[in-house]
Amino acid sequence: MTPTNNRLEEQLPLLLPAAIAWAEAAARDGRAAGLPLDAARVALAESVGVRHASAIRLVVVDEFPAPSDPALRQAGMQMGLLGAHGLGLTLGYAVFVRRGHEAGERLLRHEFRHVQQFERRGSLAAFLTEYLSQVVRFGYHDAPLEADARAHEAGEGNG
Repeated sequence: MTPTNNRLEEQLPLLLPAAIAWAEAAARDGRAAGLPLDAARVALAESVGVRHASAIRLVVVDEFPAPSDPALRQAGMQMGLLGAHGLGLTLGYAVFVRRGHEAGERLLRHEFRHVQQFERRGSLAAFLTEYLSQVVRFGYHDAPLEADARAHEAGEGNG
């Protein structure tokens, strides 16, 4: 583990309540602004285990929402969760996809699997607590929930 990750591990319990509040607000905004899935995308979401695919709203964006709180924004950047490189961001039933990538089935399968993970945990707070803890502990790429989402990108994982 790098010194940065040790520091993030110490900070996470302090940042988590604000991260959850931000994510819940961004999810609400995303669901209000997003579009419901068409039948093909509902089937795609169901194929990766989503139970309530009709609740998903797809939000096509030029930039992902980001916390205004500087400490949260900095932690998100350090974890690799925020920045110009990402193509998708899932917050509950709000799936944000960078403009120009909304037709990508691999990306949508990945993001829809995060919806399934959120559903299994029962709340955005429970999902984020586990997800962020994993990212801090293992790194973004090696976090088990990320590995699970990647396993479902090509339709290879079990729903």
